[in-house]
Amino acid sequence: MNTTSDLTIGRPGKLIFKFYVPLLLTNALQQLYSFADTAIVGKGLGDNSLAAVGNMASLCFLIIGFSMGLSNGFSIIIAQCFGEKEYRKLCKTLAVSIKLAGVITILLTALSIIFLRTVLTLLQTSSVIMEESLGYGYILFGGLFCTIGYNMCSGVLRSLGDSKTPLKAIIVSTVMNIVLNSVFIFWFKWGVAGVAWATIIAQLFSALVCFGKLRKIEFLKLTKEDFAVDLNMSVSLLKNGLPMAFMNSITAIGCMVVQYFVNGLGVAYTSAYSVCSRYINMFMQPAATAGMAMSSYTGQNYGAKRFDRILDGLKVCLAIAAVCYVIFGSALVLIPRQLASLILNGEEQINLVVQFMPICGAMMLLVDTLFVVRNAVQGMGFPFIPMLSGIAEMFLRIGAIVLLVDSIGFKATAVAEVSAWIGALLINAAAFVLVFTRERKLNSPDGQERHVISPVRPAHALLHR
Repeated sequence: MNTTSDLTIGRPGKLIFKFYVPLLLTNALQQLYSFADTAIVGKGLGDNSLAAVGNMASLCFLIIGFSMGLSNGFSIIIAQCFGEKEYRKLCKTLAVSIKLAGVITILLTALSIIFLRTVLTLLQTSSVIMEESLGYGYILFGGLFCTIGYNMCSGVLRSLGDSKTPLKAIIVSTVMNIVLNSVFIFWFKWGVAGVAWATIIAQLFSALVCFGKLRKIEFLKLTKEDFAVDLNMSVSLLKNGLPMAFMNSITAIGCMVVQYFVNGLGVAYTSAYSVCSRYINMFMQPAATAGMAMSSYTGQNYGAKRFDRILDGLKVCLAIAAVCYVIFGSALVLIPRQLASLILNGEEQINLVVQFMPICGAMMLLVDTLFVVRNAVQGMGFPFIPMLSGIAEMFLRIGAIVLLVDSIGFKATAVAEVSAWIGALLINAAAFVLVFTRERKLNSPDGQERHVISPVRPAHALLHR
């Protein structure tokens, strides 16, 4: 059991912080090598190549975000099994998850490669950057199994309370990615294709590190029987995973519509929007990490029916999100030009970024809070409501860009982001209050919280009952 962490016992603040820090470092390193990709492309290959890579961002989020949502949905069921101490059910859940992930990986890979050129054309991709975008996309989607493999393995580890192994995996991946980027671009002269190859190879190694750790966990010894067809288990996993997957993809569709309008303004706008997206995603990560911690923590405690602890955990994660807002929101508001200049060369592009960042920075508390509350709802096994919030995000984002782009230009992209955050937060906050209140009453018929004070039995005792 020393390879996992039981989040149902102990002080919530201490447990969450101990779990959060390695998770934060993991995500920070992921953002570092994403930033390194951007900086190397922008400074080494030029703003047009940067536009080609940035043009793929929303499409990558559509495909990769779908797989991430799916694996996160599966992992919540695993976390609930772990909280219940149902280890045989946990093994069966993991085995079925692996089979489903394999099938979905094949489908996503085929569809993304077949329709890549068509989608890029629909996005009004400039002929100047079309071939580079295609080359980058074919490689990235061709290696999708590496990305999904890492997401699945790291998601399972997090659900079991292990946030340190994904950190080790990303340390390896980050070093490899930065080194390979430099070699492939400056030595082999592979252009943006080199960036894609570096990403795929680095993700493969990070997946192998996480997989190696999973094999060492004593109660995760999968048998042939675990992989037997189980329609009920498959349906249960898909009912939790697909809404989370669709939520990410629906959000990505809204971003793609924004990308469509940005591309229509010109390549300079595409480059600027790429940089804005990179910084927003990077500065969101600390609060998004608090949301990931909330998901695992909620999943385990929901399985154990410890609703008192879920509420305590929510307060801790919201406090983390507030601190993140003060630090990173201030950076976007106060030093946007300096941040843009780290990546971009052209003055026009930099000036566009300066229009975007302060608006989103000032309102970032909304999305930071959203990450925590939405993951709390998902952790209780209710992914459908967050999916509805994703639909609301899409319509709000599209509506804002359509209505405002002609009157306020590039600033409309920032207003579209903030509008989406407001709508999604309102839906998820209301959902959390309703779901939490209902579930606590259903699981505590006498109106009293159920406090577990008996020691947790070891895994081997439960396996041989």
